[in-house]
Amino acid sequence: MKSMFKIQKKVDLKIKVLRFLFISPILFSLPIINFVEDAKAGLEFQWDQNSGFKRLSWFQKESKKQFRNKIFFFLRPRDRNTGLLKIDFVIPHTFKTKIKKKNISLCKVNVGGYNSRTKCLEDIPVDIAINNEESSRKTINIYPFSPIPANKDSYAIVLKAMNPKKSGLYQFHSFGQPSGKPSSSYLGSWTILID
Repeated sequence: MKSMFKIQKKVDLKIKVLRFLFISPILFSLPIINFVEDAKAGLEFQWDQNSGFKRLSWFQKESKKQFRNKIFFFLRPRDRNTGLLKIDFVIPHTFKTKIKKKNISLCKVNVGGYNSRTKCLEDIPVDIAINNEESSRKTINIYPFSPIPANKDSYAIVLKAMNPKKSGLYQFHSFGQPSGKPSSSYLGSWTILID
């Protein structure tokens, strides 16, 4: 009788150990699976790396599709060599959302980081014109009342809009008309991600 009881205890112990060995990898992997799902890639894809494209910095409040978003398109001191009379902001045709003049602004900005958040420090008064002449792109012309100086301050074009229905990479381009020149020249491109 005692030997039968010992055998039963051993069998019960083996079953408990097997259950633990079977279930523990599943339990320990659940937080890892959740973490991997929320991980954001630190790699930015840029089209035509060798053809003169210049990568510019940006920050967005919300990256999910069909959410209200606020995107800061930065123009740092190294991105502009001279003062700017005009900025042409080109939106890709695949970024399908309604854009209104009242939701576009230009400001002197604090570029956020580890210790601070991104926020406008001073609004720059501007005139805005939205052009839909070409079917492939939408251009927003921004005319500051006084030229944006070539100083150590960072500026940002701020766009408030609903994110498009489709997720993906969207590449925005900027052109600036320097003081004393009749035409605009390429400043750089921002590639944002909507997921």
